[in-house]
Amino acid sequence: MPPPVILDPTQIDWNHVIADREGIARILPHRYEFALLDGVVLLETTAMTFAGYHDVRTDAFWARGHIPGRPLFPGVLMVEAAAQLASFAHGSAFPGSPFMGFVGIDAVRFRGAVEPPCRLQLVGRGIQMKPRRFVAQLQGFVRDTLVFEGELMGMGL
Repeated sequence: MPPPVILDPTQIDWNHVIADREGIARILPHRYEFALLDGVVLLETTAMTFAGYHDVRTDAFWARGHIPGRPLFPGVLMVEAAAQLASFAHGSAFPGSPFMGFVGIDAVRFRGAVEPPCRLQLVGRGIQMKPRRFVAQLQGFVRDTLVFEGELMGMGL
């Protein structure tokens, strides 16, 4: 049974970008193929809720080989994009804090295939946010359908 929705993706303005790739790069060190977060559209630091997205493209580095004839966005990259969103939210809430490295995942479930082209909408909530550590719940949606969920942990590196 799917969990309760953290933030209803139908209630979010996905075109109201508050941080584009350039703004994200000011906080996150990811570059080139591994800069998976394309935009942040919501960041509430008091409630520690956040939303962003990754545009899943047909010409992405993984598409040719995963799976030929029917490219599927790898689950590990869904989780990585979500971790980048949580790390961005953390870095925004704690300016000057160390980079948050991805150190753990719990209760991850994949509930649908993600096929290009589409937009993977990511929503999250910080459960524990401290200057050197975070725990966050995250969910991913495609066209308002839940495709993955999980709890991610980050630690200052």
